[in-house]
Amino acid sequence: MKIAAKTNPRYTALISMLKETSRANGSNVWREIAKRLEAPSRNYAEVNLSKISRYAREGETVIVPGKVLGSGILTAGVSVAALSFSESAVDKINDASGNCMTIEDLVKKNPEGKLVRILR
Repeated sequence: MKIAAKTNPRYTALISMLKETSRANGSNVWREIAKRLEAPSRNYAEVNLSKISRYAREGETVIVPGKVLGSGILTAGVSVAALSFSESAVDKINDASGNCMTIEDLVKKNPEGKLVRILR
């Protein structure tokens, strides 16, 4: 039985970058994100803004190893890193004085992975 590999070059590059950063900095958070992204894409997280609002506090950084959807209301200014965002999620995050970024940007900004919350 053949094991299917990722065919999207962005995902393969991101997974290898996460593993490399994890080894270089001893940060287990990037290893965990890489492990979740190696799973089949049907298992990727789809997180609504209502869940982010429930679990994240003002000024916190949240990683979603999948897609952020715009259902719900976001009241706190939260930095959110994800593989992708819906248009309504981007609008609501920006309206709440938050910040949307890719996981690649967050790894470059915070290679140690400190003070980051993973949501699934």
